[in-house]
Amino acid sequence: MVESGQTTGEGNNVRVLHTADWHIGQTLNGWSRDHEHRAFLDALHDLVLAEHVDALLVSGDIFDGINPSGEAQRLLFGTIARLLRAKPALQIILTAGNHDPAQRLEAPEAVLNELGVHVLGTLRRDGNGVDMARHLIPLRDGDGVVRAHVLAIPFLRQADFPGLQLGAEGGSEPAVVAAARSLHADMVQAAVALAGGLPILAMGHLTCAGGLESEGAERRILIGGDHAVPPDLFPADLCYVALGHLHRPQSLEQGRVRYSGSPFPLSASEIAYDHGVTLVDLAGGWVPRHIPLPRPVAMHRIPPKGSAPLDAVVTALAALALPHDTPRDAQPFVYLSLTADRPATTIAAAIDTLMEQTAARLAGLTIARSEAPTPDTPPPSLAETAPEDLFVTAFQAAHGIAPTAQHLAAFRDALSEV
Repeated sequence: MVESGQTTGEGNNVRVLHTADWHIGQTLNGWSRDHEHRAFLDALHDLVLAEHVDALLVSGDIFDGINPSGEAQRLLFGTIARLLRAKPALQIILTAGNHDPAQRLEAPEAVLNELGVHVLGTLRRDGNGVDMARHLIPLRDGDGVVRAHVLAIPFLRQADFPGLQLGAEGGSEPAVVAAARSLHADMVQAAVALAGGLPILAMGHLTCAGGLESEGAERRILIGGDHAVPPDLFPADLCYVALGHLHRPQSLEQGRVRYSGSPFPLSASEIAYDHGVTLVDLAGGWVPRHIPLPRPVAMHRIPPKGSAPLDAVVTALAALALPHDTPRDAQPFVYLSLTADRPATTIAAAIDTLMEQTAARLAGLTIARSEAPTPDTPPPSLAETAPEDLFVTAFQAAHGIAPTAQHLAAFRDALSEV
């Protein structure tokens, strides 16, 4: 519902919903996440209607990979159709991220444009530079009056920076950052000339210096060794910059530059994030408002930090008291991190058996081995070392514990046959 005192997208206001990093088609340790994506897209549909949204901006990584399945594509285009049936005047702008198949994403562009949907997978140029007729998109209010413009910029690749010389020295910043700054400055200058004094928002998909990254979740975007740009790369003429790529919702430059974040956790490092979408509007001065979304499926890490012995992990998993009648695709995900207090193969087999009896899905398993101390003296030569001593050392390095009497007996039997 619209909160008390909140203006709507009707009349002379224009209201924009900013989201990104859907990663449709993602799997987690082989488990499909379609159930979560459907739940999120249902919530998005309801939010667009409840908040009287005029425009939906999706800033990249719509799909999880460059070869999305037919089901993933049906889910995206089915969602667009459902939104337009419920709100025919809704404007939708999709820009590609580094995960997306840029050409495939914009293949139905001619049809979608007729429906008020803009899909930009690549940066397109004409004889005068960037094709601003395609990349600068007017935003209309509930009465159809243009109130602002969106400068839609997809994920940029090296080919998008003509004349870029990687490794060039002598400037005040790395060559790729300088090239990106120049490109954005030129595009914004052209947009200002065309916007007639109306506010200009921008979309992008990149890493801004100062943004908090998610360990193991986001691919580092590298061009010439650089993966982050300063947020002041976006000229002050832009009233709001809707970014994608970083999965934690966060603002830079007092909210003018904003990552909406992913709609739900995509890795263990994102469990504690307050996932959601971002709402901005003309009447509110383009100040971002974070709207949390319910988590479709719970995600746990056991233990929350570090690692624990198998017995402690079994106890903690049982303490979750997970109901066994939960459908498989709605069962929680668990990341388990165990201390190697017994051979790793034994631990893995025990976890396999445990998970078969638990109403949860294993998202990841790590077995932390204790670090062997560094010897103060050089190791003995082979002539000075017995085979059994070598076996004990190798077993300790592989499993983090000393071999048992049964292991030693098996080794001695094998040695006697050599």
